[in-house]
Amino acid sequence: MSKHRCRVSLVGTACALAVAMAMSGCSSSGDRASLLSLGEQPRPTPRAAQPEGYDQPGYGFPHLIVGKDPVDLTEPGSFGVGTAPVEIIDTRKVPQQINIPEFDGPPRRVTHLLPPHSRDKTPIIGEPNDLPLGGVLDEVRTSPDELWPAITQTPWTPPDPTIAVGPTHIVETVNMAVAFYDKQGNLEFYANLDSTGNPGFFESVGGGNFTFDPKCFYDHYSQRFVIVALEVYGSTQSWIDIAVSDDSNPHGTWYKYRTDSRINVNGTLYWVDYPGFGYDQTGYYVTGNLFRLSGNGSGFAGVLFRSFNKTPLLTGQPAQYTDVRDGNAASAQVAQHFGNNIRPFFASVNSTSSIKIQAINNPHSSPTLSTTNVTVPSFSYPSGGAPNLGGGSIDVLDGRLINVMWRDGRLYTGHGIRANSKNMARWYQFNTNNWPQSGSVSYVQGGNVDGGSGVHTWFPALYENKDGHVGMVMAASSSSTHAAVRITSRAPSDPPGTMGATQQVAIGNTGTSGRWGDYFDITVDPTNDRTFWIVGQYPIPSGWQTWISSFSVSFCDADWNQDGTVNSQDVLAFLNDWTSNNPKADLNGDTMFNSLDVLAFLNLYNTPCD
Repeated sequence: MSKHRCRVSLVGTACALAVAMAMSGCSSSGDRASLLSLGEQPRPTPRAAQPEGYDQPGYGFPHLIVGKDPVDLTEPGSFGVGTAPVEIIDTRKVPQQINIPEFDGPPRRVTHLLPPHSRDKTPIIGEPNDLPLGGVLDEVRTSPDELWPAITQTPWTPPDPTIAVGPTHIVETVNMAVAFYDKQGNLEFYANLDSTGNPGFFESVGGGNFTFDPKCFYDHYSQRFVIVALEVYGSTQSWIDIAVSDDSNPHGTWYKYRTDSRINVNGTLYWVDYPGFGYDQTGYYVTGNLFRLSGNGSGFAGVLFRSFNKTPLLTGQPAQYTDVRDGNAASAQVAQHFGNNIRPFFASVNSTSSIKIQAINNPHSSPTLSTTNVTVPSFSYPSGGAPNLGGGSIDVLDGRLINVMWRDGRLYTGHGIRANSKNMARWYQFNTNNWPQSGSVSYVQGGNVDGGSGVHTWFPALYENKDGHVGMVMAASSSSTHAAVRITSRAPSDPPGTMGATQQVAIGNTGTSGRWGDYFDITVDPTNDRTFWIVGQYPIPSGWQTWISSFSVSFCDADWNQDGTVNSQDVLAFLNDWTSNNPKADLNGDTMFNSLDVLAFLNLYNTPCD
């Protein structure tokens, strides 16, 4: 067959007052008023009237854990151990919303319901260096395949969208809802995550009227969907809620847990914010920033690393977890692992020229942290926000990492930086080698993703598939364009540090400003370990809209139908997409379908592989 250059184508508080008192160690008089002021939920429905499917004891009342003290992580190197009971819920037997409800706002900022929290975000200035840094290639390597609008504006902003992809279904989470889709974009299940649902997804384990920062993934090792969400109420309660499906179909039985996340440091209690969420063969891992809940200590206590032993969670047994803390880290993300990792890996920004890589030793028994700082090309933190047509300035956050992915020794992550008077998405690849057992972590490559003249890019999330192709999703906007969702990718044969030109998969139709994201998400389809799936957001007049797309790897640019052979069938397939204005046929990325795209395809058809 004729061979051509390889390309990537897109193919409440349900918790009862007695439980709140037992968990926090408070007296009943003073705290009942504070709980009521937070919107304490009514007593549970009598069992005879409970929704079918909620057949576990204590619906509306989580199991009592009498006299449980907060985990004390005061001493460096100390660790805590915890357990939590399970609630077993069958989503097929409970009332469920099949249509996403419309919300006409105005939405509430999630942060407005959280306790006051802040940390010192003054950049640690690293040593300048001249490490190699790549950019963007001229050719577009990605084009959309499956794509559809997903969850739209809820009563909350920002949405914090994440995505999990299984063999036949897709799960999406946002503030504060969860949805199940088939792979053609048909909505099959929708529910609020908090107790405002009918019932809420975490309501059965005591979840209250304010879950936030949810995340999800599909565990390809165990073939399970996993969802996490946080809760915090007043100065007495902080929770990490986690749910695990019993198989690879999200419809049906879920094992759900509500775990205490009050952390004691020098007599001051801290709550968990902004979670990272990942997995490997043995565990599920949650990280979070620690902010003061009550007491007189520092307002910020670093990062909590919580490791859930996966084994009992897969069979609906009580949860077992351990906790460790790094008082000098912030906004750490957890890797989603593929292959045989030595340890679970984590990453965060250390300075303007280094990334902190961490690992947990013995995560499910006596955990300790290993830490190394790896030099990367120097950068400046994002600033000034991103302009957009008809709007003000979009908050691009503070340069924290967005996601982490590890495959067979290669660790990928990305964040926002400031370069050439605009905000840009940046990505890195590291080799973890045999660290932390021996040796060190090495920087391999990285690059800035320039979206074009005047275009800002931010919130990069990236993943590698089994062929070594790297896919990325990001946000983009300029003073002359609305905020959009863009994608790009690279092949192993590309020059180091480079990505293909970005391709737009969704764009808003109105201006916007303020908090955005706070992140986008990407994963790979477990059926072939090649197709990338992404979720992002764009603005609509009523607020925000999320968008789901997939893109997959093609062997050659001109192998349009991806059958491994380049022939006349590819020409016909391209012309069919071109005449129907399929976005994947816009080869030069100018959003128009004309002879220039045909000429670009013919050039690919007649150009041999490198």
